[in-house]
Formats: sequence, structure tokens, C-alpha cells
Amino acid sequence: MSDNASHDSFFALHHGLPRQGPGSDTTTRRLLSLAGPLPARPRVLDLGCGPGRSALLLAAEAGAEVTAVDTHEPFLAELRESAAARGLDGSTPGSGSAREDGGSVHENGGSVREGGGSVRALRADMGALPFPDGSFDLVWAESSVFVLGFDRALAEWRRLLAPGGTLVLTECVWTTGEPGPAARAFWEEHYPLRTVTGNAAAAVAAGYHVLGTFLQPEGDWDEYYGPLAARAEAADTGVPGMAEAVAGARAEIALRRAHGSDYGYAGFVLRPADPRWRTRPEAPGEEAEVRRVERAAFGSEAEADLVDALRADPDAWLPGLSYVAEAADGTVAAHALITRCRVDGAPAAALAPVAVAPEHQRTGAGQAVVRAVLDAARLRGETLVLVLGHPEYYPRFGFERASAYGIRPGFEVPDEAMRALVLDDSAPVPAGALAYPAAFGV
Repeated sequence: MSDNASHDSFFALHHGLPRQGPGSDTTTRRLLSLAGPLPARPRVLDLGCGPGRSALLLAAEAGAEVTAVDTHEPFLAELRESAAARGLDGSTPGSGSAREDGGSVHENGGSVREGGGSVRALRADMGALPFPDGSFDLVWAESSVFVLGFDRALAEWRRLLAPGGTLVLTECVWTTGEPGPAARAFWEEHYPLRTVTGNAAAAVAAGYHVLGTFLQPEGDWDEYYGPLAARAEAADTGVPGMAEAVAGARAEIALRRAHGSDYGYAGFVLRPADPRWRTRPEAPGEEAEVRRVERAAFGSEAEADLVDALRADPDAWLPGLSYVAEAADGTVAAHALITRCRVDGAPAAALAPVAVAPEHQRTGAGQAVVRAVLDAARLRGETLVLVLGHPEYYPRFGFERASAYGIRPGFEVPDEAMRALVLDDSAPVPAGALAYPAAFGV
């Protein structure tokens, strides 16, 4: 049997299916929400788009100008037909057209204009993309990054992002530290997996901040495997290559049914780190520098004394979660600290204080160091971070009202100022009274 017969039978088996990998409209919307504020008409590159379920949603609901890329022309033809039927092919008055102008992101106060988007389907290789640097506000790849591999995609697709742009991926991951031999053997043969934390660590090492991750629900697999199983049942296995394609699909579905607790699909929303600021853990002997920044930022000794008191409290101090942003001359420009707190007795993490030296304020140093310490907290396994701070500043990092999770401080504070960020949605979020370390005096 020729390789062409195998290739043709595989795509014939998958042609016309609503999805080419685990996913759902709900997951696409959640990924979009984690990406944060977008321009009025975001430029989106959808890689490995297949028949374009995500591309159509992004155009229709985010008003996006979507360039949808795949190597399989029948998928693209199906997408073009669907886009035209929905008035998303750029031919309807008021609809957009895809741009490749390399322009910068234009903020619109955090709102996303609904409707008016467009989809352009393009046959291209995601490993050799013909777009200028900085062409897109979102680079999007649901169930397709395996074609290149996670690490290669991180390295090669970063250049495509405009300033402030975001990379959105979904990837198969281990969901246990000890997967069974059957699942391990299958994936070691086909595609090496890591855990969610392993992929997040790879992203941070590649120069990204992690805006959010989440494990996709089992229903996302059903949306893919349900139609695929029905297609396999009806397939003509007398066609050259089809018997092998059907057997492969059935083996994959059977593995999932028997060993699905070992692996799953997860979403990753990533943004390149600000190249102007080097962020790192506070170094030994740097206590005086940190104290200088705290004192200068707040105009008093109170926050500097608080950091020293937390440093001396073994129940509060979390090694490796005192972070600095370094100025060009090597001095500390900004500092952010995460220490242990508790919610109804369960361990959580508290972000405070955050300080930026006056000469470096409004330069991005504060955002850089906060994102870096949140990354570090995520990678060390923290699941929940609380902050008492400005209600217009912290939502940009994904913080929501703590009261939405049933978390309340033991002192009077405006509801909008007490914020929570869930770093791992696979862990239960504790509810109840928030207890800060004694050094906070509350």
C-alpha cells in the first residue's frame, strides 16, 4: 500500500467532521477570555485550522480578522464555504479583511467588538509561514501544535506576534505523574507528552509569561471522538488504506476509553515577556536593595519593614518567590513578593507588597515583575493567589473578585479591592476566611 493511499484514506475518514481534535466552542471562548483585552478588530492567525470551527467563532464573536492556515485544501474549501454562508468572507458590507501590515496592537479600553469579523483561508505550512514579523494580535492553534512540537512552536511563532500579542495553544498532556504502561507506550511511540506544569515551565524558559492554563473537560473529547467513531463504523474498508485508517482511529478511541485518566488536553495562553526588563528571584545579599526600593516606592519604612518581617517568618516565607526586575545598570527597579496565607486553614498565597522605584514607574517594570513572580508561583505548584490592591490594576493579570469564590478577609475592605487568581483550576478553590501572616497586622 502506498503512502498516498494512507494519506488519502486518513483525510477521507476525517473529512466533514466538525472537529479534528478535542475541543468545543466553550473551550474556544474560555481561551479567548484568558487572552485579555483585545484590539477592536484583532488580527488572528489560526494555525492548523482544519474545517475552521474556531476561526468562524473568533470572527463572529470577537470581530476578528482571521487568517486560517492549513495544508489540506478540502478543509480550507469547507471553511471558505462556511465563512461565505455566515457573511464572514469579507464580501459583506462592514465585514473586515485580513491584514498583514505588521501594525501594533491598539487598545480599546478592554472591550471586544462583537461581529464584523472575517475569515481568509490560506494553504500554507505552519512550519514555514509567509507572514512578516508582528503581523498578528493572536496566534491560535487548537489541537494542531503537535505537528511542529510545543517547543518549536514557541520558538518559531513568537516573531509573528505584535507588541502585546498572545499565543494560544492546546496540547495533549499527562494528567498524572505515573501514567500506566499502555498509555505511556502509545504516546512514547507517537508524541512525547509533558504535564501542564512541564509545558508551562517550557514556555517560561522560552521567554513567555503564562496568562492561564486549564485542563479541557471530557466533553471536548466526546465532540471529537463521537463523530469520528460513527464515521469509522460507516467507512468502506475495501478502499486502499481505509482499513488501516479505521484501525488507527479505533485504537486511539479505545485507549482513551480505557486510560483517559492518564492524559488529557490542556489550553495554554502565553504572552512574550517584556524584553526591556530582566526578572529573576531576589539574590542572596540583595535585601538592602529590596528595602531601598520598597522605601522609595511607598515613601515610608512600613512596607520595607513588612518584607523584613515576612522574611523572618518561616511559616510565611516561600523561598524563590521574592522577585525583582533589574534595571539596565544592574540595580533593582521593582520588587514583588508572594508569601503564604490561608483560606479557612487551607494554604494559599498572598501577593504583597509590589513596589517600583520612582524613576522606573510607568515603564512596565511593575507588570514585568508581577507576571514573573506569578509564573514562579505557578511552577512551584501554588494554586491560588490573593491580593489586596487597586481594582483597576490587578485584573490585567487575571485577578477576579475574591468574593466570587466565597473568600472573605477578616477585616473591612472594599469588595472590588480583594482579588483572587486561580493558577490551577484542577484543584478545589478553598472558601472562607482569609488569614494573612502575622506580619501584616490584620
